[in-house]
Amino acid sequence: MNARRWSCTLWMLLLAGCAGVPAHQAETGSASIAPEAASGYTGKQALSAKSFMVAAANPLATHAGYEILKAGGSAIDAAIAVQMVLTLVEPQSSGIGGGAFMLHFDGQAVTAFDGRETAPAAVDVHLFEDARGKPLPFFEAIVGGRAVGVPGGVRMLELAHRQHGRLPWAALFAPAIALADGGFTVSPRLAGQLAADRFLARDPVAAAYFFDAVGRPWPAGHLLKNPALAKVLRSIASSGAQVFYEGEIARAIVAAVNGHPTNPGRLSLADLRDYKAVQREPVCSVYHAWNVCGMPPPSSGGIAIAQMLGILSNRKLSAMAPAGGNLDAEGVHLFAEAGRLAYADRERYVADTDFVALPGGSPAALIDRTYLASRAALIGERSIGRANAGVPLGIRLARGADRSPELQSTSHFSIVDAQGRAVAMTTSVENGFGARLMVDGFMLNNQLSDFSSVAADADGPVANRVGPGKRPRSAMSPTLVLERQSGRLVLVIGSPGGPAIINYVAKVLVGVMDWGLSLQEAIDLPNFGSRNGPTELERDRVSPALVEQLRSRGHVIRMSDQNSGLHGIMRRHVDGASSLVGGADPRREGTEEGD
Repeated sequence: MNARRWSCTLWMLLLAGCAGVPAHQAETGSASIAPEAASGYTGKQALSAKSFMVAAANPLATHAGYEILKAGGSAIDAAIAVQMVLTLVEPQSSGIGGGAFMLHFDGQAVTAFDGRETAPAAVDVHLFEDARGKPLPFFEAIVGGRAVGVPGGVRMLELAHRQHGRLPWAALFAPAIALADGGFTVSPRLAGQLAADRFLARDPVAAAYFFDAVGRPWPAGHLLKNPALAKVLRSIASSGAQVFYEGEIARAIVAAVNGHPTNPGRLSLADLRDYKAVQREPVCSVYHAWNVCGMPPPSSGGIAIAQMLGILSNRKLSAMAPAGGNLDAEGVHLFAEAGRLAYADRERYVADTDFVALPGGSPAALIDRTYLASRAALIGERSIGRANAGVPLGIRLARGADRSPELQSTSHFSIVDAQGRAVAMTTSVENGFGARLMVDGFMLNNQLSDFSSVAADADGPVANRVGPGKRPRSAMSPTLVLERQSGRLVLVIGSPGGPAIINYVAKVLVGVMDWGLSLQEAIDLPNFGSRNGPTELERDRVSPALVEQLRSRGHVIRMSDQNSGLHGIMRRHVDGASSLVGGADPRREGTEEGD
């Protein structure tokens, strides 16, 4: 019903030419790795297509992107439609009240778009300290207005659409508006997140929307309408991103943030008005026969994955492929040790490079082959345990160790359009339901808690400390893989999952490029790795024999639900013909759709 309705709305907008619409228009670190509750494991089948495809975290969002591509839209066009629907149907994970990172391939080159939130001008390094100067407990810090950053996703998408959009801006909002007006069915995952959340009902606006008259969360299958969000989306569709950052919507955001009764923030109308999305150079590195491109700072994902692959390139991983679905102990050992080394550098050096320079002034020193070979030489038969940061060429200042919770409640989608252009976009409100503040039908983020909770330690200032206008470091890792010789697109991949995102994405890359697995097989593999703490293994997915083998080599094991949400598309080239194969994570409710 809803799919047909929004298809008709889309075509009406296209035929009308969208008259008058601009065309362009503590629970920290290793203590917990899942910003959202796990929702089970359901096996999925890969999907094949010849021309275009979308893989996203909710079937309604996937179908919205599919309809845009079918109407002749670009990958960027489809990304806008997908994000707007995710704002409605997956509010615990992402939305227009949050931010995003996006990689785009135009058929020739990869570009990075940064829509990360920024800190208000009025914040200082004491933002997350109590009256005694001690770090606030995580949920005391994030529930309310204190941790809300300036949302960046809408401006980023408009910037990308100006360059790469094919359909009118307004047409891309039709699917989400139709669903918000007509209602969507609450999914089992959303129902589970509502039931598990302890803080959402404290916000009167969110409580009135997500809960019934006696305070019970809406169950799976309930038809939920969101006229407030439909109104906002209509405004953005007709007037462009500016209407979100100035005027009535901006005033509502600032009032909610600064007027929170127990934990107000410091957001101003000027902060919203002055927000700018940024186009950046991706972090690209060579791995075997491929170029692997990831997101640059303020995301740490591109550098960390390039480091892990560079370290692992010194070993013959192909000989350590899983057998019968069972992970190889040597392969897990090497992968976990590479992760320790990469996360150690991440913690010490990576932050918003508009404020804090990387060693040597660019990612080059951290992904240098000689440097990574020296890091790889530290891996022996037994686990390092906790790795120290390295000393890459160009480091001149001592820096402190970051302390940031980074429990990012996030979503990822991958898109390839009929012209071969591609989008990998990871989008987030940080923790589940963000700051637990609802404004005009959408949730506000709590991304400022991704800054370090301390500004300095005995080793010096922390790179990822809070600062006015600064973007907090992230682990989000949208990734594109290209053939080195031909430059052809091979893989579009990414995942939610907080700081474990880096390991989730690296697992798929190793699975496909070293172990020869299909995309779906690589996604289905048990999640494993280390973030420079315990070696983390997915509960109920690995053998007792593997656990004992790793323990015998000095690994401290933590078993947990590792709630990845890997959604990817792989292009296969056989005998001069190409096809697309999509993969969706069995740990979430995502799907693929294409022709």
